[in-house]
Amino acid sequence: MIDQATVNKIIDAATITDVVSEVVTLRRRGVNLIGLCPFHPDKTPSFYVSPAKNICKCFSCGEGGDPVHFVMKHEQLSFYDALRFLAKKYHIDVEERQLTDEEMLAQGDRESMFILNSWAQKHFTSRLFEHEEGRNIGLSYFNERGFREETVRKFQLGYSLEKRNDLYQEALKSGYQRNFLEKTGLVAFYENETAGSDRFRGRVIFPVHTISGKVVAFGGRILKKNDKTAKYVNSPESEIYHKSHELYGIYFAREAIRKENKCYLVEGYTDVISMHQVGVENVVASCGTALTQGQIHLIHRLTNNISILYDGDSAGIKAALRGIDLFLEAGMNVKVLLLPDGEDPDSYARKNSSFAFTLYIQQHETDFIRFKTQLLLDEAGDDPIKRATLVSDIIRSIAVIPDNIIRAEYIRVCSRQMEVTEQVLLDALNKARGNRQKPLPPKPDAFVAAGRPDDVPLPPDVAPPVVSRKEVFPYKAYEEILLRYIVHHGEHVLFDGADDGEYSGVRVAEYIQMELQDDGLTFSVPFYKNMLNEAVAHSREPDFTATRYFLAHPDPEISRETIRLMDDRFPPFRFDAEDGKALKQKEVFEQALRRDLFALKEAYVRQQIRDVKNKIKGLQAEGKIDEALELMREQTRLNEIKMLLSKELGERIVLN
Repeated sequence: MIDQATVNKIIDAATITDVVSEVVTLRRRGVNLIGLCPFHPDKTPSFYVSPAKNICKCFSCGEGGDPVHFVMKHEQLSFYDALRFLAKKYHIDVEERQLTDEEMLAQGDRESMFILNSWAQKHFTSRLFEHEEGRNIGLSYFNERGFREETVRKFQLGYSLEKRNDLYQEALKSGYQRNFLEKTGLVAFYENETAGSDRFRGRVIFPVHTISGKVVAFGGRILKKNDKTAKYVNSPESEIYHKSHELYGIYFAREAIRKENKCYLVEGYTDVISMHQVGVENVVASCGTALTQGQIHLIHRLTNNISILYDGDSAGIKAALRGIDLFLEAGMNVKVLLLPDGEDPDSYARKNSSFAFTLYIQQHETDFIRFKTQLLLDEAGDDPIKRATLVSDIIRSIAVIPDNIIRAEYIRVCSRQMEVTEQVLLDALNKARGNRQKPLPPKPDAFVAAGRPDDVPLPPDVAPPVVSRKEVFPYKAYEEILLRYIVHHGEHVLFDGADDGEYSGVRVAEYIQMELQDDGLTFSVPFYKNMLNEAVAHSREPDFTATRYFLAHPDPEISRETIRLMDDRFPPFRFDAEDGKALKQKEVFEQALRRDLFALKEAYVRQQIRDVKNKIKGLQAEGKIDEALELMREQTRLNEIKMLLSKELGERIVLN
């Protein structure tokens, strides 16, 4: 477990812009940054980053948090593993204490599977370089493909021995559990088998990495000719691996994609590796699977420009065309490149220098709509039926493009290319788009301060509430206002003058709790009550800051609620300042806090009055006059309390 001093050091060092920009391309909007949300398929930027507040938030799906919670969500890590992730990034030495047995058991299955995959990658790489079979078979294969040793090590390539259960036995010796070996798909267990069988035995290994570099799966290629065995075997889907959300090479390509503002898409592992070796590093592979929304979103977060490389096989190109409409629908700029006959990206990269390869791309890549139109025109020839089908096919692709101006330009270009009037194409386009839902406008910026520019409005709070509805908690609105004081200033000292009696030196969180307890009250919302109790428990600790504490809370629900409560109603000011302006601000703050406490108390009294009235009516109906008179005296007492509270609140008093 990481000690609190180190936790604070990591939280203070981590900046939200640094962390998010590693996986999302951001652009400035006012005082904040925006980009496509990494947590859901996002067509228009809805993910906002506030450098000033060091938080992020998506106004579509609601995800967000400080740097720690962004890492937790994106990397699927526990709170403390996210801290270790950031500590490594910022070169902070982590001081840890020994985990208890209970804490060890709390380590999640997902974390265990990632740890096992990391060990397996090292095992396969070791077998490739250090075992005789690995050198003679696996390393020889990579050498024949022209891969240099530094390239093999960069992509963490490996080899699995022919032995039936080499990895299984080594994993057990290293303390890894059988159930995780089976969950990750590294080992298969068949009926009547006492030991497992290695899934990738006798194959060269291609580890698949997440965008942050964790090994999430493996691909294995068999080298012996065997008609009964698949050429490639891949890890099965698991809790950590969903092939529709991964792209081979994305970890090694992400920086180059951002730098070049462009991504090349190829089909296989060796295509990616060979292109890297000649210096074209902004390349990823779909590995033979049909393109999915998840994969497209992964690329779109880094760039709006995609070029797809084909090896010239017409059947393969036609099959792939169907998936490219997803790129267009995402609003991306799509280009296509046909390599010379008989060449694929792997072979062409091995035969040419980086300059020659890049030059060929620049000279031969073409816009996708123009490419598709010409491809289908060549196939249709003079057949009128085929040409009519061609028009419908092209219009379907243009119709998914979200930008009106781009659609209009494609209509103009295709009109000339297909020798069809623009009006005919426009009519077909309008018909195709007739049933399509119009895209929602992007959400406005939620992080602009109270003194924001006139052209950047403050949006309503659209984040879903963490707690239950108002009907269940009638005082929730009042309690939420007080919780804002706690989140913003819970650790600060109030009423530090000599005349403040028992409240001299009390903290904001302590004062709220004491005021409620004096009247036998507490927060009715359990979630809010827990946050209040935690703030009080920590408020006198050295260096405790309520905002930082709750933003980096191990419970992500608390972190999200804190972000929702972080608005500009309470502008920052120094509680310990002595100048006139600061003292006046503090006085205003204290008065507002008292007023909002009275508002909550009055809400409780109003509810009690309503309850008493209902009981009186019931007793009167039953003829229990003495009991009803006793409750009437209680009603009078409550009305007197309500009157006093109303005077404090400056409200008009109406007794009924």
